[in-house]
Amino acid sequence: MKILCIADEENKGLWDHFKKEKLEGIDLILSAGDLNPDYLQFLVTMGKAPVLYVHGNHDESYSFKPPLGCECIEDKVYDFKGLRILGLGGAPWYKPGKFMFTEEEMRKRVQKVKKDIFLKNGFDILLTHAPIRGYGDMDDPAHRGFLAFEELVQKYRPKYMVHGHVHANYGSAFKRELVHSAGTKIVNAYDKAILELEEQEYPKEGKTGSFLYDLYKQVTAKKEQRRFHD
Repeated sequence: MKILCIADEENKGLWDHFKKEKLEGIDLILSAGDLNPDYLQFLVTMGKAPVLYVHGNHDESYSFKPPLGCECIEDKVYDFKGLRILGLGGAPWYKPGKFMFTEEEMRKRVQKVKKDIFLKNGFDILLTHAPIRGYGDMDDPAHRGFLAFEELVQKYRPKYMVHGHVHANYGSAFKRELVHSAGTKIVNAYDKAILELEEQEYPKEGKTGSFLYDLYKQVTAKKEQRRFHD
């Protein structure tokens, strides 16, 4: 599976100078926040891949102008053909804002989503706006990461984490890729980055190992097949 990851700055080659072949072969687009909603809407319209997104700290306009045709996956585990993606957007609080959270507030969000993690027997990608504290973040209050993500990654050990918030023009602070001590590959999606996943890196659809969820997926698939044939 080929995934286009985007965050923080609209890529000119995918918008101002767009050519359709630039999205060929892309199966899924993940937005880690702080992007013009028109940009996400453009990508989902011009390409064949769905767009999943979380909010950045500057995405308050999404409240009255969400990117049409795109799916917000905040505070849940989204199943895309077996690939399980957990969305937790926003940034650490440094000033008032809808998508700004204290460490305690983010811990509460993580706690609430654990039911969905349990139901789907884990997750394969953690999609956030802010980084993990100590992995690709900065020391200033505006660009530090969340300690709550550290605990989440240590416990569930997803294959990948995709985030934004720290830009390439911040010099040596910007790291495109890092590997967490838990083995999770961390990707900064600033501008754009490509993830290519092998089939064995995530479960087949309906094969998560969670009895209830897999049964639900199998029943739903059979209903869809019957409806298609009818």
